[in-house]
Formats: sequence, structure tokens, C-alpha cells
Amino acid sequence: MVQACAGIGYAHRAGLVHCDIKPHNMIVTPDGRLKVTDFGIARALSTIMPDERADVVWGSPQYFSPEQATGEAPSPASDVYSLGIVLYEVLTGALPFTAPSSEELARMHLEAAPIPPSEYVPDLPPALEQIVLKVLSKEPAARYRTADQLGRVLLRFGTQRDVQPPPLSLTSEATITHQRPETQPTHIGQTPPPVPILSEPSLPAPDYSMPDIDWTAVALGLLALIAVGGLVPFWIYIFFLYNPR
Repeated sequence: MVQACAGIGYAHRAGLVHCDIKPHNMIVTPDGRLKVTDFGIARALSTIMPDERADVVWGSPQYFSPEQATGEAPSPASDVYSLGIVLYEVLTGALPFTAPSSEELARMHLEAAPIPPSEYVPDLPPALEQIVLKVLSKEPAARYRTADQLGRVLLRFGTQRDVQPPPLSLTSEATITHQRPETQPTHIGQTPPPVPILSEPSLPAPDYSMPDIDWTAVALGLLALIAVGGLVPFWIYIFFLYNPR
């Protein structure tokens, strides 16, 4: 998935939105390198208008984003959503949304909440589930903005997920309860045993989101610094012009 994010991120930096990310458009070479293919319906960011709306929806219904389902203009965040669908499928072996028709699939992308991946994989790290559910947010602004950002988050998770949390106090009033997920996995032959869940105290899941950098503000700040610095010799010249020795 990190390699897939790197490939799509390169397209985003080049000003392209793939618009049709799915496992069928990913191939793996014999040396283990993932390649993203089929940019046949990719859109150039420079040609996308903010208020654009199309009558024809392009992409695969199982994997396209909610904004694509309504014919709105795609963005890099749309590709991030599709990558999240692929990641969900990789982890659980199932799609988050299934329906007999494209129209029903589109409605589910717009309105339905996905089944938490931990109901399919009980030992899934909570931090990874948090990443998946963030990527599958209905609003583009709630997701990671580009595939590069998602790739950095996954890479950071992969290098830090083995860090052990601090031990719980033996004197705490934590209680252990046994709960069974309401939705049982359909792709596994037998029902998993009850999973012990620690109710209190709970450890907050680490936040793996990357800080957003406002590059416009950084560029304006540098221009202001250069402008102020350039005024120094000008004022020295004016001073000596009106105050000759």
C-alpha cells in the first residue's frame, strides 16, 4: 500500500487524478515492486473546475469516492478514498460496501458507514483501523489530502506499531468484559471466540495524521523577509545622501 501511495502521489505531484484506483489496476513485478496502471480516465487538475458536475460518472462503483458518485469533480482526496477501499479489502478480504446495483453502491458510498475492520479481524491494531476509517470519510476535507500524505502515515505506522504501551496499574478499577461483534465475518468458516475488551481505563489511539503545512503562507513570509532585507541598503543610501560627511 505504501508503494501504491507513492505511485499515485507521483501522479498527484504531476497534476493528475487517477479516478479509477482498484486492485485490477495494480500489478506486482517479480521483484516485489507495485506498479499502478490504466490512467485512461485520469484528469488533469488544471482542467477541473471547483463547481464542475458531470452527468456521466467515471470509475468503478465498488471503489469510487462519494463525490465521484454524485458526478462532482474529482480531486487527489478522491484517489485517497479509493486507496482506502483497497486497503480495507487487503486487511479484511471484503469490500466495505456491496450492493446488487451501481445506484445502490453509490448511495452507500454517500450515506452508509463501513463496518469497522476490527469486526473482521479482531486483533487489528486500533491505530490502523483509525487510519482506514479516516480515509473512508464521506467529506474529502476529512481525509488525507494526497496519496503521498497517506503513504507517510502508513509508513510511520509500520515503523512505530511495535512500540509497547505503558503497563496498566494493578490497582485500577478496570473491568474485563467479553463482547462478540454484532456482524460476524462471512468469509471465514467458523465464528471467532469472544474477544476480551478492556473497558477502563482505555488508552487513546495514537494520532498518525501528518501536520498540514501552509506553503502559501511560507512563500509569502519568505517574500516579505526578502523585501524587508532589500530596504536596508536603500535606507543607508538615503541617509548618506541627505547627511553628507
